[in-house]
Amino acid sequence: MALTREEREQFLAEPHVAALAVASGEGDRAPLSVPIWYEYEAGGDVRILTGRTSRKAELIAAAGRFTLLVDRLEPTIRYVSVEGPVVDTRPATRADLEHVSARYLPAEKVAGYVEFAWENHGEQVVITLRPERWVSSDLGQV
Repeated sequence: MALTREEREQFLAEPHVAALAVASGEGDRAPLSVPIWYEYEAGGDVRILTGRTSRKAELIAAAGRFTLLVDRLEPTIRYVSVEGPVVDTRPATRADLEHVSARYLPAEKVAGYVEFAWENHGEQVVITLRPERWVSSDLGQV
């Protein structure tokens, strides 16, 4: 059963690990698909952080759009896929990294992770997607 707009936006706003997919731009390769943390508030845009020179960032810049898919198995099987154009790319700040990390990590782990990531993951960018197409469903308890 398809989700209502409110249900799909609320589900996407929860801290799921997403599968990001973007066209590879190469004739003999499938789209790149990787897990990623993201930020979303109902009714807004989706933001991801990634390395400025990562393959993801380069492919997203070339394609100008990407897809995120989030799902769960409990208490019901549910998924939301959102696709749309990139509307902004900017250098990430330490505050951006702290904010997204706090969505996924226990409070006592955030500072240590942020320190490690800021020092070791290289220059990061925030890429913003404007939701344009949604696919969603709740399959109930199968």
